Amino acid sequence: MPRKHVERVTGEDQEERDLRLGAWIGNQRSRAAALSPERVEQLSEIGMRWT
Repeated sequence: MPRKHVERVTGEDQEERDLRLGAWIGNQRSRAAALSPERVEQLSEIGMRWT
């Protein structure tokens, strides 16, 4: 996913928000060594590709 990818989501309050998903994924990948094993497992379970 490109770092500049943005997802528009509707929250529980029915308000639309733009989330910088590409940047978030890039940050998680770069911080993988600092994440807890539980967090790495959670992200892996939902299909996170680490490379």
